[in-house]
Amino acid sequence: MAITCFIRYQIDPFQREAFAAYAEAWGRIIPRCGGHLIGYFLPHEGTNDVAWGLISFDSLAAYEAYRTRLKADPEGRANFALAQSQRFILREERTFVSAVEGTLARPPQAA
Repeated sequence: MAITCFIRYQIDPFQREAFAAYAEAWGRIIPRCGGHLIGYFLPHEGTNDVAWGLISFDSLAAYEAYRTRLKADPEGRANFALAQSQRFILREERTFVSAVEGTLARPPQAA
């Protein structure tokens, strides 16, 4: 994948389950709309109010086409509305990154 949209969420730590349901819905919606979903991640230990989502695309043009499809998708619109009505996302930041060649998904080596 050429670019990855790295989304950092500040979430209400008392609504983890609501954010998890929101993320699970994107697991169906994002691939249908053309994004390569790497995954959504909730905090496990340490900071309890930060979550992440990673979605890859072949290019920024592919991302823009995805956004257009996403805005027209009924389930996508409903998921955005759910987040707004329940207010479990307090802040959202998007950063676009590209992987450094030879570093992505490297398995551990035997000792």
